[in-house]
Amino acid sequence: MRADHKPRQAGLDGGQAGSRRLRLLVLSLSVLVAISLLSRLPAWSLLELRSFDYLSTVDDPRPPRDGPIIVAIDEPSLADINAQWPWPRSLHAELVSQLRAAGARVIGLDIIMAEPSNPGNDAAIAKAVGPDVVLAGDETLIETPQASQLIRATPLPALTDAGAVTGIASIDLSGDGIFRRIPGYEDGFAAMLAKASGAAAEILPAGRLIQSLGPARSYPTVSYYQALDPQNLLPPGYFKDRVVLVGLSLQNAPEIDKGGVDAFATPYTVHTGKLVPGVEIQATIYDNIRYGLSIREAHLPAVAACILISVLLAALTVWRSTGWLTIVTSAAALLAFAAVSFAGIRLGHVFVSPLGPTVAYISVVFGQAAFDFAEERRNKRQIIRAFAQYISPDLVKRLSNDPSQLKLGGERRTLSVLFSDVRGFTTIAETLKDDPEQLTGLINRLLTPLSDVVMDHGGTIDKYMGDCIMAFWNAPLDDPDHALHAVRAALAMQAAISRLNNQLEREAAALGRKPHVLKMGVGINTGECIVGNMGSNRRFDYSCLGDSVNLASRLEGASKNYGVALLLGEDTARLVAVNYTVIELDRIIVKGRTVPSPIYTVVHKADAEALAAHEDFIEAKYAGTLAPSDPVFDGLAADIPELAVYYAIVRDGLTEGGE
Repeated sequence: MRADHKPRQAGLDGGQAGSRRLRLLVLSLSVLVAISLLSRLPAWSLLELRSFDYLSTVDDPRPPRDGPIIVAIDEPSLADINAQWPWPRSLHAELVSQLRAAGARVIGLDIIMAEPSNPGNDAAIAKAVGPDVVLAGDETLIETPQASQLIRATPLPALTDAGAVTGIASIDLSGDGIFRRIPGYEDGFAAMLAKASGAAAEILPAGRLIQSLGPARSYPTVSYYQALDPQNLLPPGYFKDRVVLVGLSLQNAPEIDKGGVDAFATPYTVHTGKLVPGVEIQATIYDNIRYGLSIREAHLPAVAACILISVLLAALTVWRSTGWLTIVTSAAALLAFAAVSFAGIRLGHVFVSPLGPTVAYISVVFGQAAFDFAEERRNKRQIIRAFAQYISPDLVKRLSNDPSQLKLGGERRTLSVLFSDVRGFTTIAETLKDDPEQLTGLINRLLTPLSDVVMDHGGTIDKYMGDCIMAFWNAPLDDPDHALHAVRAALAMQAAISRLNNQLEREAAALGRKPHVLKMGVGINTGECIVGNMGSNRRFDYSCLGDSVNLASRLEGASKNYGVALLLGEDTARLVAVNYTVIELDRIIVKGRTVPSPIYTVVHKADAEALAAHEDFIEAKYAGTLAPSDPVFDGLAADIPELAVYYAIVRDGLTEGGE
């Protein structure tokens, strides 16, 4: 395992941090370039305008109290007048007269009268109009493969000769069919209304964004038939000193997907799904002109600055790491972008689209989060690959799911360390020196089951040294019963060796040759160690060091001197005494210590009387009161046959010492 693959929870070293920041810088620059290219696409502009729709209407602005009044050519009027549309112009003449008599300051007829009709009706409307009347005109661009032709329809000359003012009522729609901008006509219908009313009004450049003032029927509206008799059907002074607009306005505004007569989608359509009558759109343009409500779009340098600031904020957000806090911070930042854009619309009448900063922020934050996620997955795979050969799959899964359980670099922990070695394997290797394939196969057949046993019991394999295995428990994952698991593994390893010997014996018999009998010694010791990545910067292993490790190695080597397959250190024996019968065999002095350390082994068949006799035997051994002829040797060998060789070794030692 490489040390630079630490989990994020453990922090990043200098190399990782530098690499991550360089990647973040490249990501930020890439986002800036990508947004610069995307902003040139028509779809991008439409998305920006859609964000304007929501922000400019979020607080539901409504018309000024002294704004225009709408006289609607609506369903009730069609029913009351009971005449086929278009109505006689003499009827419009009567309406103008009634409105003028009611005190209207300016009357705007959003009705095209470009073609002659009945001469008497034309004469009546010509007589009724004057400088206080604005008549609608229309301008249409007809494009054919051969040419583009602009056709302007204006009121009859007789009407303009009578003093009526012409205003082009055509409007410009955005690419998505929504009305958002001041029409590009100096003689626009609303502009002429403002001029005729004498109101101080700002001359707005074409293309400025309109501040919508509500959905359909937001303006005060009366039916056409009511305006024909205001004295009886309307409150007194209803039209006095007001701008009045007359035009089609269906009470049940058509759905956006059904279209409609002189009705258009506006920013409010995103909320209501309804179209707004053209006459109300003209009233909205009029109020935008009169009260300076229109909104200009921020210039490119300002937009670029906002996007750059957004990228910098995003980089700061993920500068060190990404996590749940990143999501919270990002949500707050996106809300802040929308709030700043909204404040610009309301307080400065300028629109800075939040789309660019939002996309930039999200791209940097989630791009870096994706990189971090990929890095964690890579670290996880590294952990799995590195530890799969040392510990069991279940432990690898736990470690990869929670890398915080792994502290790389070295830490002090209490471990149970196991050393195992095959007795006489050097002799076996010497006999097979001319058959390396068979020797290699034998080693693999030996180490595979032993390794499986270690990992099945939750151990970590430190290293292989020829036919020797070093393993430990309680690292990298916590294992409260590490000593017990180590002893169980040692006993299972002895059983695995026995099964392998049976296989080798059958194979040798089939080939008519002498089998290789394998015997193994195991030493286990529990104590405090330093565990972690040991080695150089370029190559190292997950290993452990310390006096406790050295004692475990000495126990494995000494096991053959005591005629047992397993030797335990004092702490190991104490921890497993509840589960196994452990008995003391001797006391040895470990290098670096002056006090002898007792060593133990595990026995399976021994009654209480035999155990008590063994304790007396050990005390006599330490006291030096044993004699080779002492009958205790034969008695204990019979009572505890697992230690018969041990007792014989002790007796032989006394005999040699006596000689």
